[in-house]
Amino acid sequence: MNAPVDLAALKTRQQTAWASGDYAVIGTTLQLVGEQLAEACDLRAGERVLDVAAGNGNASLAAARRGAEVTSTDYVEALLQRGAARADAERLSIEFRVADAEALPFEDARFDAVLSTFGVMFTPDQPRAAAELARVCRPGGRIGLANWTPEGFIGQLFQVIGRHVPPPAGVQPPSRWGTQEHLAALFGDRVTHVTVTRRHFQFRYRSAAHFIDVFRTWYGPVHRAFAALGPEPAEALASDLAELLTRLNRAGPDSLVVPSEYLEVVLTRR
Repeated sequence: MNAPVDLAALKTRQQTAWASGDYAVIGTTLQLVGEQLAEACDLRAGERVLDVAAGNGNASLAAARRGAEVTSTDYVEALLQRGAARADAERLSIEFRVADAEALPFEDARFDAVLSTFGVMFTPDQPRAAAELARVCRPGGRIGLANWTPEGFIGQLFQVIGRHVPPPAGVQPPSRWGTQEHLAALFGDRVTHVTVTRRHFQFRYRSAAHFIDVFRTWYGPVHRAFAALGPEPAEALASDLAELLTRLNRAGPDSLVVPSEYLEVVLTRR
């Protein structure tokens, strides 16, 4: 019989990973996803909006640009500081608050809309995180999510990393949030309506080597994976990532454009 997974210890390791590098360098390139999610949720001026696992604030900024009253949360304070700097530059009013997606410090039904772009999907205790999103959303409010799919590029990237640095046994992969079946299991009868749209984000870099260098330097999970390996295993990981990137590249030999599928999800709270 397998020993139970220590989710608290896993969360601590994940927090360390996301605090390494500087996710904001990557996150800023994903701003389009936050804008599209804000439109999909039909956000209105004056609505109370919570961004969960917000990173450097893409969905937070998108909501604030539409006149919402926004609270932006993450468990990595340095990323919230990057989001705050972006909000200051645009003269947007956003409250930034350190918070754990699995234990949100807000009363029930506090928000009209609860958002997360490629954030809450990485929580260790997935049912608990889903319950928290639903708890703080008012009846009739919207929960808006952007989640990488298992079969898309980022899902495949994590599979490649997992072959070199195996994930903890017994932990569900984050990409399960990118399947409609798992979303239905997570939210169950807490929601009355679910709209799912398959979208593709285009990763645009000079080359496969450029992508690997940027992600190895700045993207926490990739940064930590390389740091955990010796020189030869790290070279093997880089080679496998380069093969994946080259295979999915639609730009030809002179550039890199890799589509990555994700689910844009809007759930209506019961």
